[in-house]
Amino acid sequence: MRILISLFITITCLQATAQEYTSIAKEFLNQNKSTYLFEVQDINELKVTTSSFSKSLNAQTVYISQYYQGIEIANSSSMFLIKDNEVISSSISFEKNIISKINSTNNAIEPITAIHQAASSMELNFNTNTYATGTDQNGILHFSNSSLSSKPIKLNPIYIKTENILRLTWQVYIETNDNQHMYLLYIDSISGELIKEIDLVISCNFSHDEENQHQPRHSSYFTETFSTQTATTFMDNSQYNVYALPLESPNHGNESIVNSPADPVASPFGWHDTNAVVGPDFTITRGNNVFAQDDFDGDGSTIGASPDGGITLDFSFPQQLDVPARDNINGSTVNLFYMNNMMHDIWYQYGFDEASGNFQSNNYGNGGLEGDFVVADAQDGSGFNNATFGTPGDGGNPRMNMFLWNAPTTGGVNPLTINNSNLAGSYDGEPAAFGNSLPSPNSPLVSDLALVIDDNSGGVSTDISDACDVITNGPSLNGKIVVMRRGNCQFGTKVLAAQNQGAIAVIVVNNAATAPIAMAPGNDGNLVTIPSIMISQNDGNSLIAALQGGTTINASLNNTGLFRKDGSLDNGIVAHEYGHGISTRLTGGPANPSCLSNNEQMGEGWSDWFSLIITIEPGDLGTDIRGIGTYSTNQSVTGPGIRNFPYSTDFNINPVTFGDTNNANFSAPHGIGSIWASMLWDLSWRFISDYGYDPDLFNGTGGNNIAMQLIMDGMKLQPCNPGFVDGRDAILQADMIANGGVNSDRIWEVFAARGLGFSATQGDSNNRFDQIEAFDTPAPLSNDNESINSFNIFPNPTNGLVSIASLNQVNNGLLTIYDFNGRIVFNKTSNFNEIVKVDLSSLKAGIYLISISGEDINHVEKIVVK
Repeated sequence: MRILISLFITITCLQATAQEYTSIAKEFLNQNKSTYLFEVQDINELKVTTSSFSKSLNAQTVYISQYYQGIEIANSSSMFLIKDNEVISSSISFEKNIISKINSTNNAIEPITAIHQAASSMELNFNTNTYATGTDQNGILHFSNSSLSSKPIKLNPIYIKTENILRLTWQVYIETNDNQHMYLLYIDSISGELIKEIDLVISCNFSHDEENQHQPRHSSYFTETFSTQTATTFMDNSQYNVYALPLESPNHGNESIVNSPADPVASPFGWHDTNAVVGPDFTITRGNNVFAQDDFDGDGSTIGASPDGGITLDFSFPQQLDVPARDNINGSTVNLFYMNNMMHDIWYQYGFDEASGNFQSNNYGNGGLEGDFVVADAQDGSGFNNATFGTPGDGGNPRMNMFLWNAPTTGGVNPLTINNSNLAGSYDGEPAAFGNSLPSPNSPLVSDLALVIDDNSGGVSTDISDACDVITNGPSLNGKIVVMRRGNCQFGTKVLAAQNQGAIAVIVVNNAATAPIAMAPGNDGNLVTIPSIMISQNDGNSLIAALQGGTTINASLNNTGLFRKDGSLDNGIVAHEYGHGISTRLTGGPANPSCLSNNEQMGEGWSDWFSLIITIEPGDLGTDIRGIGTYSTNQSVTGPGIRNFPYSTDFNINPVTFGDTNNANFSAPHGIGSIWASMLWDLSWRFISDYGYDPDLFNGTGGNNIAMQLIMDGMKLQPCNPGFVDGRDAILQADMIANGGVNSDRIWEVFAARGLGFSATQGDSNNRFDQIEAFDTPAPLSNDNESINSFNIFPNPTNGLVSIASLNQVNNGLLTIYDFNGRIVFNKTSNFNEIVKVDLSSLKAGIYLISISGEDINHVEKIVVK
């Protein structure tokens, strides 16, 4: 009963706070009607979705959505920064004149019909056994259909804007059973038409085949000793053998043991806790922040294996790079677990905490929705040369899928060689994740091929060559390399069946026109002692046709000594994927995961920057070449990576500017994102140049730390569906609020150098081809020595009327007032030989800069208009 009373009090207080924030926001909008031009009905129904306190901004970030007759308007999430019960900054995404745009207020289509229409439109295989399971506290309808998703299918009415019409739709949320997609699907409530789709799973699919080299990437050294840990550390005696930060990958340095790396602030009970009691709740690679496991068969289930460190949490498994990747699965999963936890702990310090929507099983009473630890899959078998991250709204589990990448050869791994017939040649294939490894090239396994035949007695499938039922040609398989189709039974079971008939190896033919996968063991894989591989459907069909035609085929199986690269060992890619989760949760607030669905969005850019900023090594320079994904794509550490240009502050190496967003050769979203990341990378190095570098990523005070904080705060302050100008302005605003704008000049100079200057325009952020670049900056925003203490500006903050008293006579002085973006909102010429009064009541509430310039004088001061 005591718990229930406490919960009731907590909810009541939260509701009261939400109501207060809504009132403050409405008052702010009413005071600034001339700026925003909202009708009464436009702001009549506002609802707080989330709020959190920002330590760096010393204010409450409140996200409020717009409703009409109880139905939300999509992507209306607006940020209000509130301090002392006043709005000091805002990013408004509300629609104007909504009554004139509404097409309907009644859904003509039933919820279950909308779900089936959504699934059909996406060509998902499903049955019609869909039924309601309830409604959550936010009024979201929950349905179940196991053929579509093992998780609740969520549905709610929502207005979505198309061609200046607010169309009433059903928003249908489906996490597919393979966990490869998290769909937000919008079904028109009248026609049943799918009018928009958003996949919250972001895919980063690339393929480069370059010679792998290990080279140092820097030529000079910082004097500091690098450390990613605070002086005070949570001690649980855990240890992990990993490629420890700041290493980007195995190409950049050797594995090492890290001891008790959990940060005591971000992970106060260590990385293996979930119940807030001292002592691990898991001894595998699972805890409060992440559950790391293998996913060899690529089915996205949560039953993959995880390495066990025992009660002492000893995860010092060796990192083996000279064996097939699956033989290093323990080391791979441990590194993936380590990197996810490091991303959690590092960025917690910069405001990605519980109330801001971070990823934790237990939020330890710090706000936000819990239960949303990251599920991270190592060696996902559903494909190659890829990495994905899916981010649902706060409280929903993000999903990270890390894949294997091509071996350092243009022809694939090629473990299979056909030695005779018109099919002679080398064939690519993927070794299974169970059984014996393939022999070395010096002692290949050689034998004739034999096609399996079964009796279909079990009804598992109708294919007589998939070994899913009783094998009928056992004697002909003895001593042979057995060929079988993929079928519908477990891989370990079918390979074991062939082994029991005397097979010395197995070749499984894929049943889909997709890449072969690393077959998972299933229930019986631990009993298999022979090697097996999967080959493509096309290659396999040719082999099967020849065997059915009576051709004797002799084959060899062996590893080539060239093994696929493991994305879980590429810290840069892991950081990049996790970064998608951060930018998705922070932009528009953690309850609105669709606020980076516009064409000009910079999500890939933030993710590249996340990867770069935490892997700066002692000796690095801004002018160095930094490519993304060089390890996984078999490039040297100075390789170009997977973007149009590598990252560097040297324009001879990376010449991109804002205007390149209009260039179709820069893909969306990756190419566009790389332009934004180039600007953030330049900005980071400008701060490092001016303030120095601090290797302490947790509590450091260097230029890198300052940049990290401003860029994180910028994501919180920017509007839903931002463009480049929005992102730039949010960083300027963050600096103005937190630092009084002391970095305005350097921020403007960096962005202007890449074409995102004062006069640049982003156009429609949903159109990636309407940007106009400019290289100018606003007027200088710094004081000269003569102006210090020369003026007294009061009251500050002000409700409108400001008095300016000068200690010195200034004739024909130019008074200019700038908003936080450097735009001039007021100017006049005055003689400052007596008190000058200025009426600022026409300005909306916010932070401004007053500039007074004249002969031998230049004074700048921040003022707050309430």
